[in-house]
Amino acid sequence: MPKPHPPPRAAEPIAAELAGQIPAQPSGALPILRRWALRLVPLALLAAAGVVLWREFHHLSPGQVAGSMAAWGSGRIALALILAAFSFFLMGVVEWLGVRWAGARVPWLPVLGASFLANAIAHSVGANLLVSGAVRARLYDRYGVSLTQVAATTLFGGMSFAVGLAALGGSGLAFSSVHQIQATAVPLVVARALGFALLAFAAGYVLLCALRRAPLVLFRRSFSLPSAGDAAAQVVIGVVDNAVAAAIVWLLLPPASVHYGPFVGAYAVAAVAGLVSTVPAGAGVFEGSISTLLPNVAPAPLAAAFLGYRLAYYLTPLVIACVALAADTVRRRGR
Repeated sequence: MPKPHPPPRAAEPIAAELAGQIPAQPSGALPILRRWALRLVPLALLAAAGVVLWREFHHLSPGQVAGSMAAWGSGRIALALILAAFSFFLMGVVEWLGVRWAGARVPWLPVLGASFLANAIAHSVGANLLVSGAVRARLYDRYGVSLTQVAATTLFGGMSFAVGLAALGGSGLAFSSVHQIQATAVPLVVARALGFALLAFAAGYVLLCALRRAPLVLFRRSFSLPSAGDAAAQVVIGVVDNAVAAAIVWLLLPPASVHYGPFVGAYAVAAVAGLVSTVPAGAGVFEGSISTLLPNVAPAPLAAAFLGYRLAYYLTPLVIACVALAADTVRRRGR
């Protein structure tokens, strides 16, 4: 006789419980200054991004941006949506690997669905790890997945994104031609040094997972590393996933406006800046960073590409995820 499903838990207690996993900050002047810095730095980055965006785009009219969007044609719009869907599918593959690594056993389709809902909502809302963890906990609860396993799955996906972005952006900066790098605002020496540093980070992660079997201790908690095979899969899938996401912006730009290699290097830097800023979806910070790093791209097509990217990769998945999550909530309450 099958076991009855446990009653659903509200999202708020789950988020609170996940937040409670974070160690309490010690008292004193230094922690207070650190907390204020963490609050002020995002505001400063957002203000700086606003200045950059105003400088680059304030002279544009809506008609100019609309004209650039009209130049995409139905083919490029469809391809952007397909690339966005494929990126979320790859996140689902990473999610499945993470669930298995965490020791949970959940069917394939529910894993894909949970991955899509968690990532679509967290990408747009911000606080990615906490928000996506709360969504996962709510969806995986019916399969008996513990909060520890949810946290492990969330960290696995986050690390896949990090090492994939590092390997992709590092390759673009390290191996693009001198002429291609000179078309950006990144000095050649900086591009090469940063590129090889990012590649070393990705390779070092795989090497660490291959050589170290003892758990790591961070924030007074013990973490077991994935196997070398899982770590290599994280890098490969992370590279393809980030390459696909970057291609959404790139294909919406005018042809031959910038080579893909240096573009993904700029994309990686801008994505990291958006994450560090803690601004939801990196809004403004991401666009301001790319605008600064790619000064030779015409403003109107660049602004249009930003809008298309936000619509295909953020807004459309967010709307679908919210509708699906609401439908799931109604269905569970009706049982």
